[in-house]
Amino acid sequence: MADFRAHERKLTLKVVFYGPARSGKTTNLMQLHSLLRPQRRGELMVLETRDDRTLFFDVLPIGLRSASGLDLRLKIYTVPGQVQHDSTRKAVLSRADGVIFIADSDPAQQENNATSFENLADNLQKLGMEIERLPLVVQFNKRDCVDAVAEDELQERWRDTPWSPLVMATALQGRGVVETFRRLLEQLYAPLDSECGLTANYGITATTFVRQLSEAGSDGHA
Repeated sequence: MADFRAHERKLTLKVVFYGPARSGKTTNLMQLHSLLRPQRRGELMVLETRDDRTLFFDVLPIGLRSASGLDLRLKIYTVPGQVQHDSTRKAVLSRADGVIFIADSDPAQQENNATSFENLADNLQKLGMEIERLPLVVQFNKRDCVDAVAEDELQERWRDTPWSPLVMATALQGRGVVETFRRLLEQLYAPLDSECGLTANYGITATTFVRQLSEAGSDGHA
């Protein structure tokens, strides 16, 4: 849940990249760090485990300060996809304001995608959160993979879910990374505005919120 301290004019949000192992969660985060305008991003921090250099999580703080003085920050995490790290995934997912689920476009990874998504729903339930009510964007990464599942097929599979349409991406090349992030920001705004009065109290409209938090550098890809 958002950490809103009205008396200090501070609002901190938590976004989590979730998905199966090697789907591209960390690549998305690192590309986002490189594509966003330098003044919007903080230092990228990494904590690794001892087993095969598996990433526990990465943290990327970005933010803006409105003309009215509101200090708004996002902390963006990735979680490890390996089965044995479920307790870490649940801990990092706690109090998340939004989730970006990174799926793998490789046909051989579709079962792993489904298992990871079920794990996400299960962990959210254990944390007292409902997946259908949480701001959530689904990205299918690795569109450059040989024999990647066709976009039309993927969109059709997810058409009747709350997470349609999907975002297609090739994170290694930066394609779809900022678009995915912007899609989540669009979903985050309404509940935040209702809770914190972003427009009425601080003059931060939906357009301003999305644009200022996701401004890419001159070479950024949308």
